[in-house]
Amino acid sequence: MPHLALEYSGNVRDRMDPAALFGSCTVRGPQRPSRSLTGPAPPRTGAEPVMSAYADQRVLVVGGTSGVGLATAGEFDHVVVSAGETPMGRVDALPLADAYAAMDSKFWGAYRIPRSVRVRPSGSLTLLAGYLSQRPGRASALQSAINAALEALVRGLALEYAPLRVNAVSPGLLRTPLWEGMDVTARERMYEAATQRLPVGRVGEAADVAQAVLFVTGNAYATGTTVYVDGGGTIA
Repeated sequence: MPHLALEYSGNVRDRMDPAALFGSCTVRGPQRPSRSLTGPAPPRTGAEPVMSAYADQRVLVVGGTSGVGLATAGEFDHVVVSAGETPMGRVDALPLADAYAAMDSKFWGAYRIPRSVRVRPSGSLTLLAGYLSQRPGRASALQSAINAALEALVRGLALEYAPLRVNAVSPGLLRTPLWEGMDVTARERMYEAATQRLPVGRVGEAADVAQAVLFVTGNAYATGTTVYVDGGGTIA
């Protein structure tokens, strides 16, 4: 199985659960999140057999940060930048400091990764953006702009760092702990409304995103592209 290095954990795990990579978030440092392999993971949908292709490889999963704790931990085969802090709010209501912090976390954090982490030329770098880049809402101008910037960054990095493959995965609404702070009734109404609107008839799970990440990391002919995993959210 591949080795998974978690930022701020100071160690390398010897087993990677592709669904759990994006299913939960724990604070390993005072400011930024890192991905956790603990806690309940969403149902897996056939990701495990794909992982056999990553035997004996080193994979780094990084949260949205302005620094990389394991940048000196040798070369990695694949790096996934999996998170960022992006608050919702209208431009005239969101504090400017929060907007700057969001850009620093999700965009500049990702921008710094190829400068800090050594990735083998035969490997890949995958950034997590979001479908709001294509489908902005009434209170998501900031998120839309940051996600669009990440998708554009991927295209440029794919040229600058070739033959390293650089791609983005842009999820839609997911049933993850991100929404745990929301009122339960309001959250379920949001999920139900999305279920009725989306062509796939359901809300996404963390495992759906993991499948897309596994695809772009494993496909040697994919670079400079964005894969939307949104249940049809960009068209519905």
